[in-house]
Amino acid sequence: MNELIRNGNVVAVIAFHESDIYATDAALGELPTRIVASDPRGQFHQVRHRAGNPAGTYEDDSPEYWQAITEALTPAGAILVFGHGGGKANASHHWVSYVEKHRPDIAAKLVADVRIDIDHIDQRQLLRLAQRYFAEASHRDGHA
Repeated sequence: MNELIRNGNVVAVIAFHESDIYATDAALGELPTRIVASDPRGQFHQVRHRAGNPAGTYEDDSPEYWQAITEALTPAGAILVFGHGGGKANASHHWVSYVEKHRPDIAAKLVADVRIDIDHIDQRQLLRLAQRYFAEASHRDGHA
């Protein structure tokens, strides 16, 4: 996958337990690179924990998961992130915060962090939407 995305436009669909990375010029049906978070404590059945957590805040996944996503995206030229949820339930927002703090070189490649229903979008729709975002970003930046 590294060579497929090197200096290219990439869309990352980021959720708390797994993330998919597509080259925007991928052929329809070409499988994305999938990053899966490890679950050593068996807690993925529930992201929000109430016991011992009266505020009901969401717990971050391990930094290793965010790092694995970051490493997979390092060769990309430009990155569009799709995620769902809002606030603390938004995994893509957590990843963006991670790279802004730990990898500003990768954060500089971000085109947008977009909220969509990632559970109900197919690959064709996803790639079409990504291509549109990159085209609009190119026009805004004067690279038409």
